[in-house]
Amino acid sequence: MSSVSIHHIGFLTPGNYPAHDPLSGLEKTLQLLEYGEGLGFQSAWARQRHLEPGISSATAFLAAATQRTSSIELGTAVIPIGYESPYRLAEDLSTVDVLSRGRLNVGLSAGRPLHADLIAPLVFDGDWESFDFSHDRVLRFVDNLKSKPIGDETTFIKTPFGPQRPRLQPHAKGLMDRIWYGGGSLRSARWSGQNGFNLLIGNVTSGEDTDDFYVAQSRQLKAYREAGGSDKRVALGRVIVPLDSADSITRKRYLDYAAGRHERTLTPQGERRTLYPADLVGTSEQILERLLADPIISQVSELRLELPYEFEDEEYRQILHDFSTFIARRLGWSNGSLREKRTA
Repeated sequence: MSSVSIHHIGFLTPGNYPAHDPLSGLEKTLQLLEYGEGLGFQSAWARQRHLEPGISSATAFLAAATQRTSSIELGTAVIPIGYESPYRLAEDLSTVDVLSRGRLNVGLSAGRPLHADLIAPLVFDGDWESFDFSHDRVLRFVDNLKSKPIGDETTFIKTPFGPQRPRLQPHAKGLMDRIWYGGGSLRSARWSGQNGFNLLIGNVTSGEDTDDFYVAQSRQLKAYREAGGSDKRVALGRVIVPLDSADSITRKRYLDYAAGRHERTLTPQGERRTLYPADLVGTSEQILERLLADPIISQVSELRLELPYEFEDEEYRQILHDFSTFIARRLGWSNGSLREKRTA
């Protein structure tokens, strides 16, 4: 227990909704963020999912969340930057950060985005397959966040306020320190460290010369820190589902869920040899025992609950309640730390 010291806990929400009634689901997700803030969670992260009944624009959703919360950090986990304009995304997320009063965390991923064959012809003009989907797209986005003057010293634009040097507006000071990369391979971990980004690691990773999930993730974390990320934030994601206050029907539902996903943890999956750990489903005592045996958790100070896609709003609330009540403090966490820092 002495080797584990978690000072920051967050949660990742899938933001599901019925396809025929998106408002109800999005509203419940906003209320879940408010509920998590009330429990003392220090960050809430939104998945961005295309072509599904979930949050398709984390930027728009979190803009709304800035007006419903006051202290909890808000994050995107993650935005596939392949579909985005590095300049327009920088404008939008800078605006969200200003609205949040500096609470935004921007999680990104690069590479050919999911469903590109279906979506890319609708997003891009021309031969989209020749477009650059590499890490360079992330670097262009970050460079835009700097809000440097565009053009040379003689470049001015006419505005209602008189001549102005053109630059990205608004300039969200401090946002560059809150850029995260979703790492799941040695290459992405090294690149994140080399470029000074914070690192999101979670419940999925690539098996590179090993069939052991924890060995693979330990190697990635070591590579990240050796490449320059030793003084950056690392947030570890795990699927954690406590049973303590759930009724008997809900408990069975949780256990059936975990059982249905167990087979994928036994061997690498697919051509990319994707590895998964077992979901942490059980009583708080059982979950604590397994968390303390997790070789990664002792190497980080931030833990993120990855809420399953398949559950309902009241179940998400029960999971957050039970974790914050029965588990979090026994990992060294204190829910007053962030609020004291913000009010100091």
